[in-house]
Amino acid sequence: MHDEVMARRRAAAQAGFLDDPDTALAALDDGDASVRIAGLRSADRLGMLDPDRLVTLLADPEPAVRIAALDVAAHRHEPDIVGLLDDPEPAVVEMAAWACGERDSDPRPPTSRLAQLATGHDDPLVREAAVAAIGAIGDELGLPAVLEATTDKPAVRRRAVLALAAFEGPEVDAAWERARTDRDRQVRDAVDELLGPADGA
Repeated sequence: MHDEVMARRRAAAQAGFLDDPDTALAALDDGDASVRIAGLRSADRLGMLDPDRLVTLLADPEPAVRIAALDVAAHRHEPDIVGLLDDPEPAVVEMAAWACGERDSDPRPPTSRLAQLATGHDDPLVREAAVAAIGAIGDELGLPAVLEATTDKPAVRRRAVLALAAFEGPEVDAAWERARTDRDRQVRDAVDELLGPADGA
């Protein structure tokens, strides 16, 4: 059975390079998640992955398929992906947050939901991704969450410092000054990358 799955996955992956849309699309209904993912990639490469098919993949029972579908959806205007910010799997939520940040032309970005995730989700990787997305979007509604994130775990603090580049104001300047003396070197380095070393450094 393992060899059969590998053969189907290989055929699905090759379909995108062999101009074989039938094999790619058939793989989307395969019983194995890895084959569905390979089919998704090939169908996208061939321009055969329409919004309806992508919606189905975004609702796939396997988190890995949903994550792969989000990777593709991030660079499209549709379908809607905001609902996946409430996915039960943290890895899917992390990817959904990143994808929302990539959709920089979205006229109604989910800033409020991203702000909730940035400050309240249990998984630090989700918080980090949400902070990064807010910075990419640059919506002022998300600034309080980014400022709060500057007091989170080191990786989240570093991401928050980078996200602050999308905003202006005295509270942003104050957050950067605090970050210059952060106990974590990567956080301090992030400030230097953005602003240059402090005077006299």
